[in-house]
Amino acid sequence: RQVTGLRPFLPTDRSAYGSSMATFCILLADQTTIEIPDADAYQLEGPLTTFFRFDEGRAVIDSWATRLASFRTADIVSVRRQTRLELVGAAA
Repeated sequence: RQVTGLRPFLPTDRSAYGSSMATFCILLADQTTIEIPDADAYQLEGPLTTFFRFDEGRAVIDSWATRLASFRTADIVSVRRQTRLELVGAAA
């Protein structure tokens, strides 16, 4: 066994970042802005765009992911992901 001196990478999970790592901000066609906290990803599902939170230790959208919200894709103008640090800086 060869020793490289490199330490194994340990991925961080929500516990390292508090209760939420990111928030998705959605701008709808009627100029309404909606924030989806705790969402890890989003995916197109037919005519809908659905936002998901992953279960602990998972990093994919699968049957164990929790659906948080869905919107008609045709109504979405933009989706922006913001980290907690960006949200705190914007509020200051």
